[in-house]
Amino acid sequence: MKVLRNIIMPLIILAAFFLTAPVKAETSQGKDAPAYGDALVTASIGDASTLVPILATDSASSDVCGMIFNGLVKYDKNIKLIGDLAESWEILEDGLVIVFHLRKDVLWHDGVPFIAKDVEFTYKKLIDPNVKTPYGGDFERIRSLEIPDDYTVKVTYKEPFAPGLSSWGMPIMPEHLLKNEDLNKTGFGRHPVGTGPYKFKSWKTGEKIELAFNEAYFEGRPYINRYIYRIIPDDATIFLELQTQGADLATLTPLQFTKQTGGKFFRDHYNKFKYPSFGYVYMGYNLSDPRFQDVRVRRAINYAVDKQALVDTALFGLARVITGPFMIDSWAYNKDIKPASYDVAMAKELLKEAGWSDTGADGWLRKDGQVFEFTLLVNQGNTDRLKCAQMIQGYLKAVGIKMKIRVLEWSTLISEFITKRRFEAVLMGWSLSRDPDNYDIWHSSKTREGEFNFIGYKNDKVDALLAEGRRTFDEARRAEIYHEIHSLIYDDQPYLFLYSPEILPIVNKRFRNVEASAIGIGYNLIKWYVPKNEQKYK
Repeated sequence: MKVLRNIIMPLIILAAFFLTAPVKAETSQGKDAPAYGDALVTASIGDASTLVPILATDSASSDVCGMIFNGLVKYDKNIKLIGDLAESWEILEDGLVIVFHLRKDVLWHDGVPFIAKDVEFTYKKLIDPNVKTPYGGDFERIRSLEIPDDYTVKVTYKEPFAPGLSSWGMPIMPEHLLKNEDLNKTGFGRHPVGTGPYKFKSWKTGEKIELAFNEAYFEGRPYINRYIYRIIPDDATIFLELQTQGADLATLTPLQFTKQTGGKFFRDHYNKFKYPSFGYVYMGYNLSDPRFQDVRVRRAINYAVDKQALVDTALFGLARVITGPFMIDSWAYNKDIKPASYDVAMAKELLKEAGWSDTGADGWLRKDGQVFEFTLLVNQGNTDRLKCAQMIQGYLKAVGIKMKIRVLEWSTLISEFITKRRFEAVLMGWSLSRDPDNYDIWHSSKTREGEFNFIGYKNDKVDALLAEGRRTFDEARRAEIYHEIHSLIYDDQPYLFLYSPEILPIVNKRFRNVEASAIGIGYNLIKWYVPKNEQKYK
């Protein structure tokens, strides 16, 4: 859940569920004096897979890394880039050079000073072909990285690179602890050391990750002493924890938001927020599977599924149907591309053209005697996605496709099935960067193990446009490029694009200074506090 710090990942992540940027909130502010102490207990349906930040591809891992590490830059509450580990920077030679001036008051959690060599080390690991990171694409555009002194980093690009500055929100890692480590296997992934507001304390797999405040944090010691990330297997159990106040912060389902939290108890004890996400949900196909290599099949499925009915029924209307790979409110999103209509006859016709025309007595389509049957993977605990999967199952049955549903624990789904491409189709979500560059998801070169193009999509024209979009600074021209990418990808249908959800966080009222902003509610987390007389945990 993307509620907490606004550390930037070039493309964030395979999302178990979302939490990003608000337009509406139900909130009140306390007037009690700030006080140190207490713990913030968050609830998540998914465990982290690793706390090596450049390997953190899922939302659970990214959330925790965001508390422990910093990048050189970050977004403020108005979605403006500001300094984080860098106190200032200069952009020179028409964008080909960025010179970062680093803060001199930053310590790693073990007391060692943060210096430019840590930035250099992180960069080298991001471009190391032996490191299974999906984030290397942004950094392969660098011609050279120089460190004139301990607090200066000069980055020179091979060509203009529009997302260059924002890409340096990438969390920086400590050279002194990792220089002799294999990042794919290091124990650091279970015992990280960062520069952020919270230090790693413990991790009990499948139960909780606990962090403790960083007394020496350069922006000031957080008021909240502990951050406890509880792994709770499903939305219903999380809701029970909210009812007993065993969790302070969680994401509500649309059902919970609209029907189950309007009573006196929740009004007295919690603040609710509602805002659009920086992401979307989709059904992705393994394009190495012969059944899904025929674009007519993928287009048929698009016609067969009523996306608006999914939103209205499974999500109580708290989402918007999408047609492409960009944030729906972004200037990069092509609003001229309209969702395909729900058309069973068209779906059947396209399937027939693709050779799926024999229907046996059981009603299933066949081709060369083989039933059209596949399994859709869904992550455990996300009831909204499971409801959507069940509705999709019904829609596909109506056109003769037999779809099974398999529910998997989040970290297992990522590490054993997505990363290793052991799937036929998967229902997933992306939480996106504020910059629309999504090269790492769609470029045909980004298909190695651990990278984001795990469906194996390839379109030479899209590849060329993605590269052009990265080296174009003019926003109007970039918009044209991304609109064309949007159109091409929607025509190819490598995903069944479904919806962009509303984000529905709930926070216990004992926490003060929780404020809605364009970036979300966690941008000022270090200033959240609980008055002494309301503190619950030591």
